[in-house]
Amino acid sequence: MSTPAPAAPVFLVPPHPDAGEGRTGVVWALGDRTRDLDANLVRIGPGAGIGEHTESVLGVLLVVVGGTGELRTPDATVALVPGAVAWLPAGTTRSVRAGAEGLVYTTAHRRRPPLTIGPAPHAGAGEPACLLDRVCTECGRLATESDARHCSRCGARLPH
Repeated sequence: MSTPAPAAPVFLVPPHPDAGEGRTGVVWALGDRTRDLDANLVRIGPGAGIGEHTESVLGVLLVVVGGTGELRTPDATVALVPGAVAWLPAGTTRSVRAGAEGLVYTTAHRRRPPLTIGPAPHAGAGEPACLLDRVCTECGRLATESDARHCSRCGARLPH
């Protein structure tokens, strides 16, 4: 097995692009297809939030870079301020809400493996033939979790 050639480092320095007043969305994301890491800069407008969801496949590291808000899990509600760091293991149910001045944070996790099409490993298992209910109407990202309610890229509610 060959090792992919290293990609060029990516540096993002202030000022960050604006996601728009009161909007929630990904401001920046890694784009190199050879990467082994997914990372996003997410901005949530004042008082807005990302509803409860569970990432069943990957753990996520969240680092607050600006604003305030709160992170809720079934067991705790944690204040988010600049410099706060949260490790959310796979299977963690959570929601995020911005404070009065909004919230900006980064997320990082392993890159998801590409989706494959093939026979189900055993009868009655596998994905349904149509996954349109898991495609974000705002940004086009396919949610890999069958129970996802919100897009992990932009935070929009999924169609189902």
